[in-house]
Amino acid sequence: MSFTGKYELQSQENFEPFMKVLGLPEDQIQKGKDLKSISEIVQDGKKFKVTVTTGTKVLKNEFTIGEETEMELLNGEKVKTVVQMEGNNKLVTQVKGMKSVTELNGDTITHTMTLGDLTFKRVSKRI
Repeated sequence: MSFTGKYELQSQENFEPFMKVLGLPEDQIQKGKDLKSISEIVQDGKKFKVTVTTGTKVLKNEFTIGEETEMELLNGEKVKTVVQMEGNNKLVTQVKGMKSVTELNGDTITHTMTLGDLTFKRVSKRI
C-alpha cells in the first residue's frame, strides 16, 4: 500500500491540550487550531518525504524506514528517531516519550500522537 498523495485535515481531537504539553505559546495554539492543514507524502520504497502545510507554516521531514533520521517536531525542535513500518499501512516512531502512529486505510490517514495519558488525533482524507 502506498502512502503517496495529498491529504487534507478533516478533524482533530485534543489539539489545544497536546500543544500546551509540547510547550507551544498560547497565541500559536489559538492561531493553529482552526487552520486547515494539507499533508503531502511521497513514498519511494522505504524512503518517505512528508510535507505538512498549515497556514504559512511548512514542516518537512524525510526518512527511510528502519534508519535513524533527524525530524522536526510540531514545536520546531529537531530530534533523532527511527520510523518503523508495521504491516503495510502503519508508520510508528517514538520521540521523547511520545508515540506517533500514522495509519493509512483506503483514502484516510489517521495520525495519533500519545504522550502519557494524553492522545492527539488527526484524521485526513486524500484529495
